[in-house]
Amino acid sequence: MKKILIIEDNQQNMYLISFILKKHGYNVIKAFTGQEGIQKAMENHPDLIIMDYQLPDKDGIQVTKEIRKQKGFEEIPIVFCSSNVLKGDREKAFSVGANEYLEKPIIPEEFIKEINKFF
Repeated sequence: MKKILIIEDNQQNMYLISFILKKHGYNVIKAFTGQEGIQKAMENHPDLIIMDYQLPDKDGIQVTKEIRKQKGFEEIPIVFCSSNVLKGDREKAFSVGANEYLEKPIIPEEFIKEINKFF
């Protein structure tokens, strides 16, 4: 079973994303802050990471940079999932190693189709 780490501070978004992933057979690991996300990534070595852009302690850009620096984490897909769609945000995410950038609100059928592309 593939492990997906969700780094998301909003309870409703976390519930929706984890519900969709579990329904499609993925094992879900949850982190509600950037630092917790980094720690859980190191502990669990997930097959994919879903990253929120705005987190309470560090933003998704900082978290992605820190994860990408770790040995063995250069190739793990990181999918940004954010309502943050200011000019340049997508480009920033890709420049630090994001593999995809999905916008909220999430449409479940489209979301899972995008996630499944990585497996």
